[in-house]
Amino acid sequence: MSTQEGRRRGLGLRRTLGSERGAAPVEFVLVLIVLLPLFLGVLQLGLFLHVRNTLTACAHDGARQAANYDGTPAEGVAVTRDCISGALSAGMAGAVTPGTASAGGQEVVQMRVRARMPAMGLWGPTFGFTVAGHAVKEPTP
Repeated sequence: MSTQEGRRRGLGLRRTLGSERGAAPVEFVLVLIVLLPLFLGVLQLGLFLHVRNTLTACAHDGARQAANYDGTPAEGVAVTRDCISGALSAGMAGAVTPGTASAGGQEVVQMRVRARMPAMGLWGPTFGFTVAGHAVKEPTP
């Protein structure tokens, strides 16, 4: 191989590398446009599931308190609100509603919690959802 051929090949290589200069940031932005909303959506879903599961657990705690033989619905609501304000925030304990039902000949105490959550991260329009906790009422001794 002569020196001239080596120079020609080198020039061709430089032209190829030079023509792709600045392509990496453009490709990064194109990939980021797809991956960022996907990541934020998974993050939002995880946040919603955490809040819903925590509210459900607090509603169950309140229902168990109200289901004690000497428990009252007001005590159940108080336990539910305290649990929510301790785990999440006091603002999430918007509407806690006690109730009773009958299942299989037994009285069942129910705590319903209505909450609102932003649809996009911590901002944006909110949507409402309801969770409930149940416990079988203990008979009076």
